[in-house]
Amino acid sequence: MSKTAQSVWNNCLEFIKDNIQPQAYKTWFEPIVAVKLTDSALSIQVPSKFFYEWLEEHYVKILKVSLTKELGNNAKLVYIIKMENTYGNKQPFTEKIPSSNRTALKSQEIDIPLNNKNPELRNPFVIPGIRNVKIESQLNPNYSFENFLEGDSNRLARSAGLAVAAKPGGTSFNPLLIFGGVGLGKTHLAHAIGVDIKDKYPEKTVLYISAEKFTQQYIESVKKNNRNDFIHFYQLIDVLIIDDVQFFSGKSGTQDVFFHIFNHLHQNGKQVVLTSDKAPVDMQDIEQRLLSRFKWGLSAELQHPDFETRVSILKNKLYRDGVEMPDDIIDYVAKNIKTNVRELEGAIISLIAQSSFNKKEITLELANQIVEKFVKNTKREVSIDYIQKVVSDYFQMDIDTLQSKTRKRHIVQARQLAMFFAKKFTKASLASIGSQIGKRDHATVLHACKTVDNLSSTDKQFRKYVEDITKKLSV
Repeated sequence: MSKTAQSVWNNCLEFIKDNIQPQAYKTWFEPIVAVKLTDSALSIQVPSKFFYEWLEEHYVKILKVSLTKELGNNAKLVYIIKMENTYGNKQPFTEKIPSSNRTALKSQEIDIPLNNKNPELRNPFVIPGIRNVKIESQLNPNYSFENFLEGDSNRLARSAGLAVAAKPGGTSFNPLLIFGGVGLGKTHLAHAIGVDIKDKYPEKTVLYISAEKFTQQYIESVKKNNRNDFIHFYQLIDVLIIDDVQFFSGKSGTQDVFFHIFNHLHQNGKQVVLTSDKAPVDMQDIEQRLLSRFKWGLSAELQHPDFETRVSILKNKLYRDGVEMPDDIIDYVAKNIKTNVRELEGAIISLIAQSSFNKKEITLELANQIVEKFVKNTKREVSIDYIQKVVSDYFQMDIDTLQSKTRKRHIVQARQLAMFFAKKFTKASLASIGSQIGKRDHATVLHACKTVDNLSSTDKQFRKYVEDITKKLSV
């Protein structure tokens, strides 16, 4: 029977598969396509120059042995490198390869005689913080689901995270976008998902990276003219976790490259997890095509924890640190620090430190001093509850009236001002602001903010309202 490129390559793969790790086989050999066989030369198509150099550096011996078995001592390997024909790419191309990809693709042929001894090759694309291309997950094992306590404020996000960790890429939560204000646990939950996946599926390649670092790497790849290698590196990943994706705002090059990476991962059943301080609907200067992809899966909000959840968080923190504290003091701290989990835990750490350094007993009086300092230091991070109180007091009405369904003009204006200042002074999403100020939707909040802007520029009395309340909230 005459040999074909495919039959020769299939026999090589059988041999290679038996002699290397399954994950290495999946990463470096499954993407290869056998293209043609001419005499003793087998042409194979690889996704990038980086890919070819990695094969040559790490697998040249096994390739030589397997191909020599099939084609004899004169066996030769021809690499056809498939590349995006991007602007500014000056590499010489010799042959077109048919492709189902929408982008115009060209190839570069490289003949490699298999008697090549010890080729002097290096990894041309070393990502900062990641050794060579052994992809370290960059995950913090201290951030787990066990110490991410469930409450009404985070139940949806936590449950979705558990579902994704149980079946990465196999749920409708792809991408999973976790959003919410500062210190509510977005990064913790993102790491917990990655840590759980690594425990359950050790063969999967998981990578956690901040959007800022991703952007820096992309800029570096453009400078070094290896954008294709950058894209290919990220296409190798099974679970990509990008923190603070709102950082892509206004960065069109980064958005474009992430769009292509995202499409590849999604189409190949890989999992994408994103975090953001805003819901997709509130993101500014992000391309519409990217926003639409963020909405493909599930957007889950982390809200400010309620009193019961805050108490549980404190008790769990104390238990993990092996410290005992009276319930009345835990309740006092939980009642008075409402903004976020980070501050809650910070107050407890300060309380323990003050007690041990000064050899003082932990009392309500000491708790009061610590909490006062915390509230004073974090006054600039105003809560939506506080804004509603300030606005209600200013207009001499109670909060229930402010939140009511009434259409009386002065109450509507007060409510619109509360929404305006909530958007201005907090990082809460429009949907979260609306739900906390009378269970409105995000469109109502958006309308309120536009109305306040318009009235401020046309109505002197209304402008005075804005100035007075701004002073009260800025104190």
